[in-house]
Amino acid sequence: MIILIILLDGFIKVYEFIWVYKYFKNYFWFIFFMSMKSDIGDFFKLNPEHVKMACKIAGDAFQEDPFTKFVYPDENVRKQKLQHAFLMPYTYGIRHGMTYATSSNLEGVIIWLPPGKIYASTWTMMKYGGFRTIFKVGFNIKALKRSIAVFAYMEARHKHLVPYDHWYIQNLAVKPKEQGKGHGSSLIRAMFKRIDPEGLPIYLETNNERNISLYRRHGFEILEHSIIPNTDNVPLWCMLRKPI
Repeated sequence: MIILIILLDGFIKVYEFIWVYKYFKNYFWFIFFMSMKSDIGDFFKLNPEHVKMACKIAGDAFQEDPFTKFVYPDENVRKQKLQHAFLMPYTYGIRHGMTYATSSNLEGVIIWLPPGKIYASTWTMMKYGGFRTIFKVGFNIKALKRSIAVFAYMEARHKHLVPYDHWYIQNLAVKPKEQGKGHGSSLIRAMFKRIDPEGLPIYLETNNERNISLYRRHGFEILEHSIIPNTDNVPLWCMLRKPI
């Protein structure tokens, strides 16, 4: 008798859940949609389903970047392979940082990493897309060695120049056809209201001199300009925005 009561009680709970879901399912979907909204105004918060599109945007945006041209000198190979190199940053950024787009159309995307989540271990990088990246791009020893050398140098300079708590713009990319419309600026400015009250600086780096004027307009200053060793003169500008 007791077992029958337990089973009946369980059946009633399941029935109640189904009834509530049917009655409120439109409301549930509304809440789900609203959870996709960013907590920094009208910007669109990315989730794992957006990784593929974000990688495509970044791959297209960085086709003419000195770093990516060094890793993939052949233009056709670069167009085919580069997008997969962003699997780890966007997978990791969505999980551990604040990763946003200008809107649900993803005109531009940005990854912000908070203090304590900036430097990922090799295992973490592999877990968050490293294995898939190798699978997608193929085991290209030359490209792998070049990218590892560049990232190692950039991380070393990062740790040396900013050995204190800070936020990090890991990636900012705008669709080529949407560039020059202010999307990059809006993505950068959006986080200032959140970060400035924390009293923390913001660090970023770029290999493209064209980007420097954009960052300077938003208060970033050059900490260091160097040529990455053992590359075809790939430049590196390390920049910092002090808290206001």
